[in-house]
Amino acid sequence: MVQSKGNSESFVTIPKIKFTKLFINGEFVDSVSGKTFETIDPRTGEVITRVAEGDKEDVDLAVKAARHAFDFGPWPRLSGSDRGKILMKFADLVCEHVEELAAIDTIDAGKLFSGGKAVDIPSAAEYLRYYAGAADKVYGKTLKMASQHQGYTLREPIGVVGHIIPWNFPTAMFFFKVSPALAAGCTMVVKPAEQTPLSALYYAHLAKQAGIPDGVLNVVTGYGATAGAAISSHMDIDKVSFTGSTEVGRKVMQAAATSNLKAVSLELGGKSPLLIFDDADIDNAADLALIGILYNKGEICAASSRVLVQEGIYDELVKKMTEKAKTWVVGDPFDPTVLQGPQIDKQQFDKILSYIEHGKRDGATLLTGGKPCGEKGYYIEPTIFADVEDDMLIAKDEIFGPVMSLMKFKTIEEAIKKANNTSYGLVAGIVTKDLNVANTVSRSIRAGVIWINCYFVFDPSCPFGGYKMSGFGKELGMEALEKYLHVKSVITPIHNTPWL
Repeated sequence: MVQSKGNSESFVTIPKIKFTKLFINGEFVDSVSGKTFETIDPRTGEVITRVAEGDKEDVDLAVKAARHAFDFGPWPRLSGSDRGKILMKFADLVCEHVEELAAIDTIDAGKLFSGGKAVDIPSAAEYLRYYAGAADKVYGKTLKMASQHQGYTLREPIGVVGHIIPWNFPTAMFFFKVSPALAAGCTMVVKPAEQTPLSALYYAHLAKQAGIPDGVLNVVTGYGATAGAAISSHMDIDKVSFTGSTEVGRKVMQAAATSNLKAVSLELGGKSPLLIFDDADIDNAADLALIGILYNKGEICAASSRVLVQEGIYDELVKKMTEKAKTWVVGDPFDPTVLQGPQIDKQQFDKILSYIEHGKRDGATLLTGGKPCGEKGYYIEPTIFADVEDDMLIAKDEIFGPVMSLMKFKTIEEAIKKANNTSYGLVAGIVTKDLNVANTVSRSIRAGVIWINCYFVFDPSCPFGGYKMSGFGKELGMEALEKYLHVKSVITPIHNTPWL
């Protein structure tokens, strides 16, 4: 691991924070209680600013605005084409503020500034544009009924949606959820993670500038136990979409069930395997494995935290990955040479370090890393464990940090068994030159996404979501749009028809 010596001031001008209040019914407002909370810069542990702390009363106001906008406002009643034009304008406004938005996510979430400018913010605009194009392609069906009746179906917006988004990708997750819901004609209340509230408020401002009517998109910042719980249990929210931990996902689902039985979609945790076979190119496999666990400092549900390597190349691959990890640059995420920034906060920092200690105690071999780095902030060295067994805590739990568990296998059958030996089923990766192996393994692993000879490939058209305890319901693709639509059947009698 190489530590960057740079500092932010030499790379970029940190923007002034413009929006810190709740966004309800088209206006920025204080919380009803008047309370605020701190949002912290993970590079230093210092306070960036204070943000309005919304709770149940504020959620009630936001839902009231969203319900009025849905029941009486123009948004659900616009043609899909007209909604699409407004979403296109929204996308253009996002692109006009790339630098500022990327900087906000860097100071609030510790994300790489270079990655924000090149990927996160431009991708957000592409999600909007994809669903802008889909908005006028919501069709029902004409039904061939057996009796003397004519039937057809309508696809109607589900209503008021509650979006609860995580802290690891504050921009991407915002638009994963908001874009298809807006295209469908829904209105919504968004609760960003309390660790990363800033960019969501900026996007609310841009949404109004784009022409999205008041009440359609509301943002309530606050804590999960209060604002998030109020959304999950609200009697006037028709659907809740949550991305986060499996533990909290259970609470969201329970609250939905005990309130109004609202529809639920959950994108939860993962303990994803990357299977590397003997015929793999060593350099390419090592690069994929490292990116798979170190991208976004390991704070990604799809991280390849379990790397399963066939015994014929195991020793060579382990040596190659260890060498590469020792050259990985950790430091200030504004530094363009840095590959890994700080963990999100002190709690996550301590959690990751505790798992590293578990790995040592359980008998795994620490090849590199395993320690904090830097004089301030929440930085952790890239960490690789070898000789990891299936029953070790580091092989079972989602760590959500830069910690790789290396495991060896002999046969395809053993690899498949190990890959599926998890309560999660979000993604998996396969590295092989053998098409038969790729086909067999991809069809045998119980996961929602399989990447073959690549990793972290996301596209607006490609559905993303998991099996088992990784949740249900898809983000992206037309499948995401369908989550926000009801199907209504309409039947009328036809008399004296010459045919049915």
